[in-house]
Amino acid sequence: MLNSLYRNYFKRVIDFTLALIAIILLSPILVLVALLVRVKLGSPVLFKQDRPGLNEKIFTMYKFRTMTDEKDEQGELLPNELRHTNFGKFLRSTSLDELPELINVLKGDMSIVGPRPLLVEYLDLYNDYQSRRHDVRPGVTGLAQVNGRNTISWEEKFNYDIKYVDNISFLIDFNIISKTFMKVFRREGVNKNNNVTMNKFTGTKR
Repeated sequence: MLNSLYRNYFKRVIDFTLALIAIILLSPILVLVALLVRVKLGSPVLFKQDRPGLNEKIFTMYKFRTMTDEKDEQGELLPNELRHTNFGKFLRSTSLDELPELINVLKGDMSIVGPRPLLVEYLDLYNDYQSRRHDVRPGVTGLAQVNGRNTISWEEKFNYDIKYVDNISFLIDFNIISKTFMKVFRREGVNKNNNVTMNKFTGTKR
């Protein structure tokens, strides 16, 4: 009963309140990072990308950009790994690039805790079990992020996502938020096989 009330009513109120407080307290850092991104990586400062949210509704997610716009002789963007600078890698390893997602939380697109919003192109690749990750708002952090982040397989990530969907509670959210601070401080689980991010999801073998 209490978990149901939290999930359906109190979670959104807490999300909005925490996001608003965080934006106010972190505003000096947000401004500083924005200025550094503008100087080191160029404009626009924010990276915007469509992601599927609650019930697979598409929304625009905001992050600080972490790559340059360098192009080859044909005018095509260079591969991601060639457009990453040390500064961009620093933003990702410290999760500073994800701070603008607090705006998404205020808007109601995202929650503080929930399955991470992935690429729209993955929607057709999920099986019925994996699709259940969209039964709740996506999160800035989640159960998978405090249990390996980019060092675990896609299947393990989805298992953590569904485990969270089935067991949402205030205590679980509080525990995930607490662990997230420790993970970010230690920069744990950022890279897999020395890549900047996870390999693309190509579907689960049947």
